[in-house]
Amino acid sequence: MKREMARVSLPSGESVSAILDLPPGERPVSAPGVIIAHGVGNDMENPILAALADGMAGAGCPALRFNFPFKEKGLNAPDRPEKLEETMLAAYRYFREGAGLGLTKVIAAGKSMGGRIASQTAAEGKMPVEGLIFLGYPLHHAGDTTMTADTLHHVRVPMLFFAGTRDPFCDLELLKSILAKSPVYWKVEVIEGGDHCFNLPEPMGIRKSEVFDRIVKAAVQWIQANFNGILCCPS
Repeated sequence: MKREMARVSLPSGESVSAILDLPPGERPVSAPGVIIAHGVGNDMENPILAALADGMAGAGCPALRFNFPFKEKGLNAPDRPEKLEETMLAAYRYFREGAGLGLTKVIAAGKSMGGRIASQTAAEGKMPVEGLIFLGYPLHHAGDTTMTADTLHHVRVPMLFFAGTRDPFCDLELLKSILAKSPVYWKVEVIEGGDHCFNLPEPMGIRKSEVFDRIVKAAVQWIQANFNGILCCPS
């Protein structure tokens, strides 16, 4: 795979780092691009995001990872929601219009907070993506399922969720009950034993790389089934 460093300019005059992961050789014309946003406790170099980007590129889909400003500055506290959305939209515009890829379809993916920001901007009609992929969706606060996110009710594009059975921020039954009211196609891929970061209990004897491989394969198959992408499924 080919990897290029990039800079995404924000309306405020700031800029953030980004990484373009590109398919080897000529990509299928119908293949969508995948933009990937990180969570609060990680950045664009997070192993699961790198694995997803690499897997997408290997299957024929260009991928763009980027940093939110707070991580670009080495901070731990996230930017205000408006700043996060502004950055997501700037990265989307760069990916679709400024990277010279001629993309006709874009799917947004995100880890935890990054997924929530992607869903918000998509639900509000600010970011016209064709689908959403969530890696550990932060549906509620840990231990308090009454504090639920309502953004999902307003999403109007297909959604793919990866959720661990030990995720304290996403009760699976609650997630499915919310999605049951959605008018769009959705799918939940359950990671048995996984926590919010898809860590599995050691006695299960499953390496994290195996979990990542499963996530990438499922994401590629979902794209193949729903977006007419003639892609190569990772081995």
